[in-house]
Amino acid sequence: MKKKSKIVDTNNLESYIDAIRLIKNAILQSRYTAATLANRELLSLYFYVGEYVALNTRNRNWGTGAIEIISARLQQELPGLRGFSPTNIKNMRLFYEAWKGYLQNRQLPTDDLKGKKSGIAIRQLATDKLPGAQKESFMRVGFTHHTEIISKVKNPEERLFYIERCAAEFWSVEKLRYNLKGNLFGKKGTLQSNFSKTITDSKFRFGAFNSFKDELLLDFVNITDPDEEPDERVLEQAIVNDIKKFIMALGTDFSFMGNQYRLLVHDEEFFIDLLFFNRKLRSLVAIELKKGKFKAEYVGKMNFYLSALDEYVKQPHENPSIGIILCKEKNNKIVEFAFRDTSKPMGVATYKTATELPAEYKNILPDADKLKKLL
Repeated sequence: MKKKSKIVDTNNLESYIDAIRLIKNAILQSRYTAATLANRELLSLYFYVGEYVALNTRNRNWGTGAIEIISARLQQELPGLRGFSPTNIKNMRLFYEAWKGYLQNRQLPTDDLKGKKSGIAIRQLATDKLPGAQKESFMRVGFTHHTEIISKVKNPEERLFYIERCAAEFWSVEKLRYNLKGNLFGKKGTLQSNFSKTITDSKFRFGAFNSFKDELLLDFVNITDPDEEPDERVLEQAIVNDIKKFIMALGTDFSFMGNQYRLLVHDEEFFIDLLFFNRKLRSLVAIELKKGKFKAEYVGKMNFYLSALDEYVKQPHENPSIGIILCKEKNNKIVEFAFRDTSKPMGVATYKTATELPAEYKNILPDADKLKKLL
């Protein structure tokens, strides 16, 4: 006997979709809240342990090797315990010492703790001394991210900048390391551009100023001879071969649409080196790769590409296209004059590759010909 199939009420289908969306959002929000609360508890615990260890090691109350002994005994007492290796305990001490002037371990006013004088107390980390939104950002960032920032950055303002970006943009540790290495803090908002004159929408203009860097660290591009400038096609191919790392160098919210992107204007073909879409800006981003110094004539070509993109590719709901000319070096005054009478939003950025050595090291190694003879 055949079972009757259930009939879906198509009249209520839209309300079902709304219900699924609302329930899904509630589940995700609940999971996020639970993870945030768990992270807050861990940071509170690590800050307290860091304080306790700092007081006993810096004052020489404990002898040499105390942290290693404590870590080993903790593993014996609590089999399977994670996060309390000697290295991590030392990181807790650094965490406390880095933020003790900004954070406070506040004892919870719970009934079962009243009157107790135990050296170990349940604590709640207070972030009252941190500025504005950074109070919440601080508690949403994982301990591994915190230790990475502390080990690489000394300035509290710069540390808070990276913490806020980690929280807002959900950076992985790998992404954080890349931005620390590329000195994102030092390069924020410094791209030389014509955005202030060509973008009328204030929100879009603000987003554009904060979405691009003045210099990109392309440390995945290896050139055989560091003194030889890579051909544009060689550079483009290296970028396409490792597009994930290039997007990390660019920033956040970039989606790759293709290289040598074809534009057809009245039966004539034109090709953009790299084309991206930025979801946050809701804008197409064209990138032209140039070896050597920036030249003023590059601007006219980019202006043409952006006009064509806005005419044939841009969707009605999207913002105007943005162009980035990526070259080896630039003269700021020449860029300024080149941009003076342009109508399309664009900027000029520079790049560094993995094979570039600091000036003080350039004469230490023999050149390629001498090296061949030595070998």
